[in-house]
Amino acid sequence: MRWLARGEEHLPIGNGWLAPREAERAAGLRFTKRRTEFLVARWTAKEAMRLLYPAAPYELEVRHHPSGAPEAYWCGRPLPVGISLTDRAGWAVCLLGLDPGTVGCDLELVEPRSAAFVADYFTPAEQHVISDDPLRANLLWSAKESALKVLRTGLRRDTRSVEVTLGCAAPRDAWGRLTVRAAEGRLLHGWWRRYGDFLLTVAADRPVPPPRALEEPPALDSATPSHSWLARPVT
Repeated sequence: MRWLARGEEHLPIGNGWLAPREAERAAGLRFTKRRTEFLVARWTAKEAMRLLYPAAPYELEVRHHPSGAPEAYWCGRPLPVGISLTDRAGWAVCLLGLDPGTVGCDLELVEPRSAAFVADYFTPAEQHVISDDPLRANLLWSAKESALKVLRTGLRRDTRSVEVTLGCAAPRDAWGRLTVRAAEGRLLHGWWRRYGDFLLTVAADRPVPPPRALEEPPALDSATPSHSWLARPVT
């Protein structure tokens, strides 16, 4: 697996880099937050794909499977990679799976989560692990989101129907292992890592090594959360 992060600050001027369908969708997004999230995620995906498949940005496109899962295309033809997108607080991550199989990723902030949130969305075993630790609450939530993308259900599925187990404590500035077991018995494999205020998790439908950044150091290393849309909520 390979991944790349980009923020609002990296967006190019204008929309000439978008494929026609993407430009049409962007034009229909009235709320600044949704439009910015869409553009940052698409630019991140194109930048990631270009590092593996050099092409003009408008030739690379993210389309969607009927389930809603993203799919990578080049000049109208599907690329032989799995793809997952996530965005949070002005930043986006694109994860590419180079081997056969489905991948998922999620980006979260380390921020307080209420006791009601923990009680509503986590299993009893997960609640015990979380206790009152915001890091673990957001980590387990992020891992669930990544896993639900692999399962191609997203949050349409009860989050308590998948249970996250963390591996041994990860060394500082290194990837930590995790697994996610679905209620029907399916076991997913993943990794997590903290970058400043952000947490990044990835998951796959098979055992995989830790994901590798497509650039070093990754832009997420120095990322600062942004909520610029608050200044102008409607485009």
